[in-house]
Amino acid sequence: MNTPDKLDEYLQLPAQPIDRFVSPLSRFLRIESSSGILLLACAFAALIIANSPLAGAYEAFWKTKVGFTVGDFNFYHSIRHIVNDGFMVLFFFVIGMEVKRELVEGALSDFKRAALPIAAALGGMVVPALIYIAIQFGQPAMRGWGIPMATDIAFVVGCLAILGSRVPQSLRILLLSIAIVDDIGAILVIAVGYTDDLNYAWLGVAAGGILVVQMLSSLGVRRFPPYVVAGLVAWFAFHESGVHATIAGVVLGLMTPAKPTLVSGDFLVKIQRTSVLFMTDNWGSVSGRAEKVRQFQRVCRETVSPLEYLENTLHPYSSFGIMPIFALANAGVSLELSSLNDSVAIAVAVALIIGKPLGIVSFSWIAVQLGIAKLPRDLNWTIFTAGSFLAGIGFTMALFIGSLAFGDEGLNTAKMGVLAGSAISAILGMGLLLRVLPRDPSAKVISQVDALSALRQT
Repeated sequence: MNTPDKLDEYLQLPAQPIDRFVSPLSRFLRIESSSGILLLACAFAALIIANSPLAGAYEAFWKTKVGFTVGDFNFYHSIRHIVNDGFMVLFFFVIGMEVKRELVEGALSDFKRAALPIAAALGGMVVPALIYIAIQFGQPAMRGWGIPMATDIAFVVGCLAILGSRVPQSLRILLLSIAIVDDIGAILVIAVGYTDDLNYAWLGVAAGGILVVQMLSSLGVRRFPPYVVAGLVAWFAFHESGVHATIAGVVLGLMTPAKPTLVSGDFLVKIQRTSVLFMTDNWGSVSGRAEKVRQFQRVCRETVSPLEYLENTLHPYSSFGIMPIFALANAGVSLELSSLNDSVAIAVAVALIIGKPLGIVSFSWIAVQLGIAKLPRDLNWTIFTAGSFLAGIGFTMALFIGSLAFGDEGLNTAKMGVLAGSAISAILGMGLLLRVLPRDPSAKVISQVDALSALRQT
């Protein structure tokens, strides 16, 4: 019997010599935890280079200014700025689509299922921020309160993958849901807490770009180039307005339609009618074959929503391209033990190591006691508490917010706090889970995609 599981086999193209080189890479890219491995490797590479004789060249490269001039208008920024404000827009666009998907059909679409991760994530944002503020109260560095608020989903997935099937599926789903809600919180923090003086003229242009996107969607425009142009205008306008440019990516991600144009029944009718063209002996002499093939491709693409199609298409570029480049540009810090004595590094590390699990567990316990949320049956407070330490891994978003809070001045000490806090959180989380989880010799790796699929089915 033909099943969806056989689709990959049916659509397999004839083998080519290049496949022997490409196939291993394709398999690596399909493993979700691989992005965490690559991200970690790039972070280590940046650290090694920043503490080697190449440190000067490393820093000089990322500070190199590139851009263009049009008449009296100049657009020149450092390569690091282009990575953080330009490339990261794609990362935030994917984040926006992930949030939209979970709001429409995932764990956040139903209040009963969403209550626990929302309460946990709220505690995991509020308590670390309060701990940081308490340590830095009255100091200029208090501006960095948003640094310890977010969880790095790629590293959390990597840690859970190493532990294998010993980790309850409910804990995987809960930690991933917390990370997604964290992303929403981090986006709001960036928009509200780290926005400079506003230029309302450019903000109006940005709003115009967003309205054009909405208009194109309402008119049923299905080709991507018009959206890309309008999106680039919105990004540039946000950049010039004082609102952080990555907000454009989030807004556009949230606006991406989550419903397909064709349902399976309509698609089946079209396939049955058009299959005659491909089965005829005269296909080789049919005129306009290229255009007919393009039409067929468009029909196939419309069976999935633009959100699903774009998320699937762009996720590898975000996870295996943008995030590693971001790590290379921002994780390089001169490792000086004296930096760990700096109050900023201490505040960030303590907020991540202690504030994250304390906030997650305490707010979750309160929500359960009030009857708002319910702890999954296969999860107890001991395992949940152990897993909550993994939420203290705040690498990508923490470094990003740190760059917004401090720029180049004082950023190194914040980076030291992020790196130390994230590393200790990972060690504590995995160590505690290994201690409290039952042993399972048949452990296997479960990817984020598998976990999210299960999450949507629960």
